[in-house]
Amino acid sequence: MRQPNRFRKRVFLFSKHKLLMIASGFITAFFLMFIIVGMLTSIDPNYRVASNTVKQWTTNVTQEHFLSLMIMENRLFEEALPDDTPPIDMWKVAFELGTNVRMHDVRSLLGREIPGFEMYDQQILIAGEGTDYTNLTVESTPPLDIVLEEREATPVDDEQKEKPEEEDTEEQEKTTEDKNVVYIYNTHNRESFLPHLPDTDDPNDAFHHEVNIMNISNQLAKDLAHYGIGSEVDDTDIGEILNERGWNYSSDSYTASKEVVEAALTNNNDVRYVFDLHRDSVREDVTTTEIDGEKYARIMFVIGGDNPEHEKNYALANELHNLLEEKYHGLSRGVIMYEGAGRNGVYNQDVSENALTIEMGGVDNTMEELYNTSEVFAEIFSEYYWDAEAVSANDEEEK
Repeated sequence: MRQPNRFRKRVFLFSKHKLLMIASGFITAFFLMFIIVGMLTSIDPNYRVASNTVKQWTTNVTQEHFLSLMIMENRLFEEALPDDTPPIDMWKVAFELGTNVRMHDVRSLLGREIPGFEMYDQQILIAGEGTDYTNLTVESTPPLDIVLEEREATPVDDEQKEKPEEEDTEEQEKTTEDKNVVYIYNTHNRESFLPHLPDTDDPNDAFHHEVNIMNISNQLAKDLAHYGIGSEVDDTDIGEILNERGWNYSSDSYTASKEVVEAALTNNNDVRYVFDLHRDSVREDVTTTEIDGEKYARIMFVIGGDNPEHEKNYALANELHNLLEEKYHGLSRGVIMYEGAGRNGVYNQDVSENALTIEMGGVDNTMEELYNTSEVFAEIFSEYYWDAEAVSANDEEEK
């Protein structure tokens, strides 16, 4: 039986009304979007949602979370999950995303409430002997005028003579010949050591234009040469560059040093390893160890987690740490990672997958202790380097 015409007319009118609602809703949303975008782009920059803010919101989202979402649509993605992966609690993920509080890490709750507590917001990738979240690296970042201040210092050559190079009884078997394959520089080149600064005992004043971490860089180059490894040491005074440009010591040091490093790598295609040496600001009980009656300045490797390729840099640090542990247990403090908003989370390590930031000792270490460590580090690195060269040569032959 056919329906009455009046009924069909009502259906048509109802559909037309619905279409008008959809169209008006679309137009309203369209203009609302433009209004919101206009507001976001015109407000004060301090109140905008910056990219680092978005990154901070998503730090709790792991690849397992993304895979779990994709598994809901395609079960084949289950094969990509490790066998021991626990089930994802979506309520927990939503809570952590909304509050930026990691339920498994109390530091995320206290970091914004206690002044200075954010310094503990580092990640320990490998814990060396005695290393925990209470004795990680401390970067002293005083005003630039403190860094550049003239101070009295005990001349290195008067107090601690550099170790003479041992004479080889046989011709050096392995050598890079005239190639400098290691580049050594110092972003904070004026970092000094209190035992050589008689007029101060304040770690924040441990800076000097001559007696500083650059002495250790030069010694490391000599120690590497003993094992046939050529290196180039940069002697740029980064502090002076900052002063000339009116830049900030805390925020601009790595920007200034990166220019120097990139220029050096452009001019020397033989460089394969890049080391930025620093000295820590923590005290003697953390940065000093004794092995077989000799005192050494301890080493800590720092990885920039905001470097997209940081896992490759970490692989090198991991190898060197393990080699140090095998022959000189306790010399390495381990490997830590810095990342996140409010700090430099790259440390110029994006210039090479073999770039490392190395904390060599601390404010209380003497040149003798530091030179002992330089000698050992050169020995360990040479083992790694020549083994890697042998593997690379074998791969080339197989090709």
